Amino acid sequence: MKSKTVNIPKLLEKYQIAGLSMATIEGAAIKRTEFFGFLEIGSNRKVESNSIFNACSISKFFTSILVMILAEKDILDLDKDINENLSSWKVPVKPSHRFITLRHLLSHQSGVVDPEGSFDVLNPLLGTPTMIEIVKGKTSYCHVPIQLKYEPGSEFHYSDAGYCIIQLLIEEITGKSFEAVMNDYLFQPLHLNNSTFELPENKHQFACGHSKRGESIKGRFPIYPYPAASGLWTTPTEVARLVIEIMKALKGESKCLSADIAQELMKSQGGKEWMGLGVFLDKPEKGIEISSLGWGVGFQCMVVAYPYKETGLVIMINTDPGVHQLKGIIGEVYRSYNSESSLLS
Repeated sequence: MKSKTVNIPKLLEKYQIAGLSMATIEGAAIKRTEFFGFLEIGSNRKVESNSIFNACSISKFFTSILVMILAEKDILDLDKDINENLSSWKVPVKPSHRFITLRHLLSHQSGVVDPEGSFDVLNPLLGTPTMIEIVKGKTSYCHVPIQLKYEPGSEFHYSDAGYCIIQLLIEEITGKSFEAVMNDYLFQPLHLNNSTFELPENKHQFACGHSKRGESIKGRFPIYPYPAASGLWTTPTEVARLVIEIMKALKGESKCLSADIAQELMKSQGGKEWMGLGVFLDKPEKGIEISSLGWGVGFQCMVVAYPYKETGLVIMINTDPGVHQLKGIIGEVYRSYNSESSLLS
């Protein structure tokens, strides 16, 4: 059902948001898609159901599912020392420290802390760096070598660098680019035809990023040269389809995931009740909630779902409002749908 009290066009005006697209899940199926506003201010390109947005850190949600699929196929091991399979570079670990695992990296508890001012958007004048150059600190995106600041498994520190290490590991083990592996094991099997890490020459379907003042950002379409951490472009519908795959897995009906792997994804990690494997957790009365947030240059998004209730909501906007998701338009829309419909309650 539609929200009866929230007027999204008015909220777009109130928060100076260029465009918004959303998908709701009910009964492990997409119940409704809604879209408002424009792909670019000053143009006649309206947001449509297949409009593609920058997913920012929701990329990590996709990466975590990919890791779980590869673990299911015994290509990766969640609890093995990752340095055993890294050849071109290894994470520097002190002899007194425990080794780092994919479980640590997925749950942001590897001991890696992102350097201040790191992991910005691509500067086209500098070219696209390799992942080895990034982790070795040879680029402006990460100006010092990635290193451990804490004992692996001891503390939570949200980390793009950790997901860069995951990407490097996947590439070295498979011998393929991260993008190719994602395409082979996730995009193609689930028919996610509007999900990509590469922008085509014709960007008519793509949303342009905007500042909180409602202006198009420089370059219009931000690119992050670390796909696993924040390089994904997709639609709310395709994010919702990935969530639905988790719901299907819990019933033994997934094409890609077993029930055991789906349940593992939602287990609290390292004593942090609110952190799963690539997703944040909450346990309100309505059951286990999983969520992933994305916030970058010109874009913001959120996915919240209750896998056992088979409900969820995905919202994407092509404006950086300058405030946390729950304090801006995404929060208003989320609360309206949460309180008025059966979708999230």
